[in-house]
This record gives sequence, structure tokens and C-alpha cells, in this order.
Amino acid sequence: MFRSRFTRRLPAVATVAGLALAVAACGGGSSDSAETAPRATAEQLDPNADLTKQSINITVWDGYTPKELPEKVKEKLKVSKMNVTLHATNEEAMTKLTVGGDSGIDVAFVSGQYAQALNEQGLLEPIHAELIPNLANLYPEATQLSYDKGNKYSVPYTWGTTGICYRTDLVKAKPTSWNDLLKPPAWAEKKVTMMTTERWLALPALKALGYSVNTDKDEEIAKVKELLVQQKPKLLQYDDTTFGDKLKSGEAIMVEAWDGWCPTTDEKKNIEFVVPKEGSDLWVDTMVIMKSSKNKEAAHAFINYVLDPEIHSWAAENINYKVPNKAAMEKVQVPEGSLLGIKPAELLNGESIIDLGQASTKYTRMSAEVTAR
Repeated sequence: MFRSRFTRRLPAVATVAGLALAVAACGGGSSDSAETAPRATAEQLDPNADLTKQSINITVWDGYTPKELPEKVKEKLKVSKMNVTLHATNEEAMTKLTVGGDSGIDVAFVSGQYAQALNEQGLLEPIHAELIPNLANLYPEATQLSYDKGNKYSVPYTWGTTGICYRTDLVKAKPTSWNDLLKPPAWAEKKVTMMTTERWLALPALKALGYSVNTDKDEEIAKVKELLVQQKPKLLQYDDTTFGDKLKSGEAIMVEAWDGWCPTTDEKKNIEFVVPKEGSDLWVDTMVIMKSSKNKEAAHAFINYVLDPEIHSWAAENINYKVPNKAAMEKVQVPEGSLLGIKPAELLNGESIIDLGQASTKYTRMSAEVTAR
């Protein structure tokens, strides 16, 4: 199965602190529930608007949508034009969307906690459900995401979890705990990788210590840092993008991984994925409409088009991430060993990562200090 290699979360090392500050500034002052977030007032939209007089500008990760999508959208929706710009990271997207006034973007693809941050800043148009009838294709669970219950300002595009991806033929014992990564046995030393993206670097230690993935308590983050510093000499390296290749070659035998990037369908059938007993996260990538958009009817029509089962199933088939679209997933032929078969109820066992406002910088500093040692 083809899978695009794109850095959906990997921060640019030189600018991570500055970008995290910008994100935190967007997110308000604390880790309040998404349900308490202020919402922009919805303007009246015309369900019969002439889309030939509107255009669509989106920003998305490279490889996250079909290359022929602009042509298909123009043909189907009859918009005057569709432009696609790319961002390599959530942080890059946030800079594009929050700095310098009107970004010119109508629809942005960002992860859930970043959608929450944009909404809290009043930068998002509320979702007009009457203009997106294909919302009915979503799993019921996809309407109950903690950062945006009821899909009031975002529409989920892909979702998944994080766990341990490992070589069944090279480990001496099947990993069951995050401590198998954090405190690897002698036979696994220098054959383990961890991700560096701030919240995911912290996730294994947070769960192993019994903390929430959304904690902003200084004493808990300090203990996470201590555990990660102790782990570092035993790592092969930090790796957000090529850990699957390292497993296939045998250079690594256990890695922290997003489920869709664990190569469980490799022809050798010697790689498996496990969610550790302490639990994990539920990550979601979303589509949001900018309040500044001058093409809001076209933006809603675009999201409705993406939610068509024929279109949305592309993401599962080509980037190996599950989509929260029941009708689309029913069209997907799940290969033997694929993690696409994980059920929505299983995903919801994970803790959703939410925006922490200014407290997000605590993770930025912790990540930088751990990886720079």
C-alpha cells in the first residue's frame, strides 16, 4: 500500500520555541475545556449561492489529499478556481493563519488542538451543518471529540492513536508497557526510537507516570523530563518519520509510532503494534473554515465533497490513516495485518490532546531541553 511520507507534526527545530509561543497566544490562557471556548458569531450563509463566483484556497500537508483534487473539485462544485498551498507542520500552518491579518485561506487542515486554539482566538467560522449534509457519514463517536463536541467549528478528516511498533522476531519479550520504551532492557538498548514532536515526546512518560496527556502541572512535567533524560542514552535516536524503515531493516526493534505509520502490512509479517496498558492518546486531524474567508459557501461545499465516501476513502487507502467516516471506511478493503481495522470505540479509549494555551510552552521548553542534551 502506498503511503506518502509527510511531516504532519514534526516541528522545524530552529523555530519551535517561537512557533509554540504563537500557538499558545492563539489558545487563550489555560487548559480550559474546549466546551468553554468562545465561538465566533455565525453569519448568514446562502445555501443557493452561485459557486461559480467563488474560489477555494486550502492549506494542507503534502500528500494528505489527492493531487488531482483541485481539478475534481472544480468539475464537481463549479467553483471558479481552487488553490492548494502546503504546510509541513501544524506550527507552520498556525503561523500562516495567525500572523499578518487575512491569510487568504478558506479551509485549513490542522490537528484538533490547533483547531481549538484557532477557535478560541475567534478565527474560525462556525460549521453550518445544513450546508454539509455528508456530516451524516461520520461515526457517532466523531461528533464527541473532547476539543470540539458536536463539530461546532471543525470537521474531522483522519484519526488514530499512538503506541509501540515492534519487530516480533527481534524482541525477547512482547512490549506491553510504555516503560518497555522508557526503560528498555539490555537487549533493546540503542535499538529504540522516540518521537520528538513536543506532546508526543512527552506522551509515553506521562502515561507511564499515570498523568494526563494534558497536564500543565510543573512538578509533573519535571518528572516527565527526568524520565526522558534518563532514557536518552539508551535510545538509537529520535525519529518522527523513518522509524518504520528502521524497523524493517532491523536497525530498530521497538519504536514509538503513530498507528498508521507502523508497517504492520510489510510482506515479512514480522511487525506488530500495541497500545500499552497505561493507555494512549486519540489524535485527530481536522478541516476548519477561516472566519476571514470570502468564500464560505464554497468552503462548506468543499468539506461536504471531501466527506463523500468515494473521496474520503482515498485517505485510508493512500496514507494508511483511518478516517472518521463510516460510509467511507465501509468501502475500504483492509489488508491483512492493517491497523485500519481499529474500531472507533477503541480509539475513544485514548485521551484527546487539547490545546493548553500558554502552558503549551512548557512542553516546548521540555522537549528542547531533553533533545539538546
